[in-house]
Amino acid sequence: MATPTKTLYIIYNASGTIMGKLQYGYKKINCPKDADPICAACEITHGGLSLKETPEWIAAKSEIEGEGVKVVQWHRDEMESQLNGWVKKEGVELPVAVSSVSGKEGFEVVMDRQTLGGLGGDAKAFVAALRERGVLNGAPQASL
Repeated sequence: MATPTKTLYIIYNASGTIMGKLQYGYKKINCPKDADPICAACEITHGGLSLKETPEWIAAKSEIEGEGVKVVQWHRDEMESQLNGWVKKEGVELPVAVSSVSGKEGFEVVMDRQTLGGLGGDAKAFVAALRERGVLNGAPQASL
């Protein structure tokens, strides 16, 4: 029997289109500094306005995947239909981190918008939070 595969979906509160990126940039620049980030997931993976993933996120993603958890990053307009339907049905606020296990029905919110925002864009803190929630089981790697 094959070992179940766990997938971690990081869903951004932004569209993947050019217009979506421009709207995100406008909102980020004009958002009051004391407010929740427009997209806390973007802060963790891209440091905010960058189109490239940060070196910290690349290392964190490598650690997550090294423990057998596939990482999928989607903008809100890129989600597969099953996950998109679940997000809408459950009224899940974006951004969000969601997990699923192959052979098991449904999805589970791992970190909601507020939890992601509380990480302050820190990829190491994201990995630590995944460990606290049992998404990752191994000990932290020295590289992070």
